[in-house]
Amino acid sequence: MTIEDEYIRLIFGLKLKQIRTERNLSLFGLAKLSGLSKSYLNEIEKGKKYPKTDKILLLSESLEVSYDNLVSLKLDKNLAPIGEILQSKILKEIPLNLFGIKENVLIDIIANAPAKVNAFISTIIKIAQNYNLTRESFFLASLRSYQEAHNNYFDDIESDVEKFAKAYHINLSQRIKSKDLEEILVEEFNYEIDTSELKKHKHLEGLRNIYIPSKKILLVDPKISEEQKTFIYAKELAYNFLKIEERLYTFPWINFESFDQVLNNFIASYFAGALIIPRKNLTEKLTNFFAQEEWNSLKLHQIIKSFNCSQETFYQRLTNILPKYFNIKNLFFLRFTHFNNSKEYRLNKELHITQQQAPHANRNNEHYCRRWASIKTIKALETSKKDRSTFGVQISSYVNQKNEYLVLSSAAQDPFKKNISRSVTIGVLLSPQLKKKINFLKENTFPKQIVGVTCETCSVQNCSDRVASPSRLIKKEKYEEIAKTVDEIIKSYS
Repeated sequence: MTIEDEYIRLIFGLKLKQIRTERNLSLFGLAKLSGLSKSYLNEIEKGKKYPKTDKILLLSESLEVSYDNLVSLKLDKNLAPIGEILQSKILKEIPLNLFGIKENVLIDIIANAPAKVNAFISTIIKIAQNYNLTRESFFLASLRSYQEAHNNYFDDIESDVEKFAKAYHINLSQRIKSKDLEEILVEEFNYEIDTSELKKHKHLEGLRNIYIPSKKILLVDPKISEEQKTFIYAKELAYNFLKIEERLYTFPWINFESFDQVLNNFIASYFAGALIIPRKNLTEKLTNFFAQEEWNSLKLHQIIKSFNCSQETFYQRLTNILPKYFNIKNLFFLRFTHFNNSKEYRLNKELHITQQQAPHANRNNEHYCRRWASIKTIKALETSKKDRSTFGVQISSYVNQKNEYLVLSSAAQDPFKKNISRSVTIGVLLSPQLKKKINFLKENTFPKQIVGVTCETCSVQNCSDRVASPSRLIKKEKYEEIAKTVDEIIKSYS
């Protein structure tokens, strides 16, 4: 059955149900009138079956509607937007199965309340258009929701990593090296590694690798670091060991054809992170680190350096391990980028475990708080003008909120893009339970900073870091004052 046939079935079912309900007929009543069974009519309305010509004639006579009108794909204004969505195949794009939703269940919901669902869908579409929601950002949002729903920990992938290590005699207690992974790619999976081709194409600057499946050739940028090379090789091993065929062929990706490719890219990346930073090894190191009586940043840097990974890979790995093995679930991960001398800081990656921790969500045309550790480390990096990472740690207390976060951040120059700085940050919600788990988390251990979300919404007075007026806050307060005055006037006449 083609998608076109499926669309025709769904439209016919929606029209039949609409006409039947307009006639105030139950399924039982239509069954009596037409001589067709109630269960058969129910399957037609749900888009599961399309009746033959003689059955359509019976329905048109019973409902007193023309045969042509009944079989026409043209929908009235109440159903037209739903028809457009069904015809656009967007339901095929949405990864419904990822969240345990079956397409036919969603169709049932649409069929049961078409007018309300139509209004809801139309609203979502308008919001998406206003915020320039692309197919890519939609898929990434779906993936992020999937990660958050599982506390960003996937035991099956962790187990696959350990099976891989056992099969290829890799000691997970020792530092993983790129040459060891390269040997497996070449000897076991017949890869050819080419480090000369990409440097011939200047306009491909920024691409770290391209995989050519027909020849099993992996083109690798010779300028990448040992950590990046190790991660790339680990991802390729994931694709092969897990027998993933629907995949992306460049890193970073340029385009994709399906959500499966986006999901499989995440699975391969997760596998790579778990291989380079094994769960048992990291858990033991963090247990010892949290048991320290005094905060020692050098100890943390030593843990990071013990693994052959980038700062970002390490911080992301923490979002897997902390919720699972330390029950630290109220946390967030952020990645910011900044073009040197620009006023704009872009939040281009985020993850929130358990709840939407602040800060979150990109604010169009607004200025993120300059007091965030994420932005302060970037500013420190650009001020120092040294070719090394900068680090920052603070307790962030959000204005007019009770929540406080322990925030760690590091910043470095983008190795592939000139004049671009980027920072990665992990923040953990402070709680009495957290203080029991982390011995060095004591009063006055870390500097405290009152922060906002954006300058436009911030009520902090006399903020020397402010780069824009609190315009949204002023507007909100103005409307609240108007509403209060109107309410008082109404009461005075009561």
